[in-house]
Amino acid sequence: MPLATARRVLEIESQAIRDLIPRLGTEFVSAVDLLFACTGRVVVTGMGKSGIIGQKISATLSSTGTPSLYLHPAEAIHGDLGRIVKGDAVLAISYSGETEEIVALTPTVRRLGSPLIAITGAPGSTLSTTADVHLDASIREEACPLGLAPTASTTAALALGDALAMSLLERRGFTVDDFAVLHPGGRLGRKLLRVEDVMHTGDDVPRVTPETSMKDVLFEMTRKRLGMTTVVDGGKLVGMISDGDLRRQMERHGYTLLDRTAAQCMTTGALVIDRKKLATAGLAIMEERRITSLPVVDDDGGVLGVLHLHDLWKTEMI
Repeated sequence: MPLATARRVLEIESQAIRDLIPRLGTEFVSAVDLLFACTGRVVVTGMGKSGIIGQKISATLSSTGTPSLYLHPAEAIHGDLGRIVKGDAVLAISYSGETEEIVALTPTVRRLGSPLIAITGAPGSTLSTTADVHLDASIREEACPLGLAPTASTTAALALGDALAMSLLERRGFTVDDFAVLHPGGRLGRKLLRVEDVMHTGDDVPRVTPETSMKDVLFEMTRKRLGMTTVVDGGKLVGMISDGDLRRQMERHGYTLLDRTAAQCMTTGALVIDRKKLATAGLAIMEERRITSLPVVDDDGGVLGVLHLHDLWKTEMI
């Protein structure tokens, strides 16, 4: 019985979203145009369950390049209407289109000259006919077995809000870099970290010259504890020596290895990475090549730092 009910709910709600697709047209494009042209914030409002959906839509807009705030309609008509200012656009959600508190907001919205976009399930309602743009989110039925709890209707409204937010994201040319700025914390923030955010820099970077004896190379690698060292000439990367290189050289030369120089033992053409790349890109390279370190270089080949697998472990990226 629970599984049958769950499947029925998901089928009804998925159908509600599918039904939105053929309705998308000029009204949706007009809504995107109005929101894109907004010089202030997108003020989202809704009562009850629609209000909860509105809060999520507002949060999605804000996190993808469209400044937004949520305004509770009941609090608005009791003093908070001042939160709507010239330059703002209003996105109102009401399935019936007759929610008293929201309809009461429309005269103020009109007085301020703010564009009003309505998401309702009633195209002939007061709110839908008052709005500059109406988006039809009507459904065939609620997923609630009693036909009472807002379920499919709120799912449809949320999906339309996401469609608006993603359309605006593309219209604004919002990039991964922009997203990273707005999401510095949490798992998303960790995924968007740049190489420069986690790499070793300055004195923490192991460096030797081509003329450095392998004895001193070993000291540098031991002291810096990254299992490798860069080999630089005039500040530019010319090679790299890893723990694996040392083992291979030891097998070939035995204890005479210490009499050799870095230039004689280094690997040339080492894999490198740019400091502006996502740290996850560095992780992918290291996993594919089964290595633990990547030198970070500038456009001229100058060594800026070293990205190490342990750096990514510390950020809980993997």
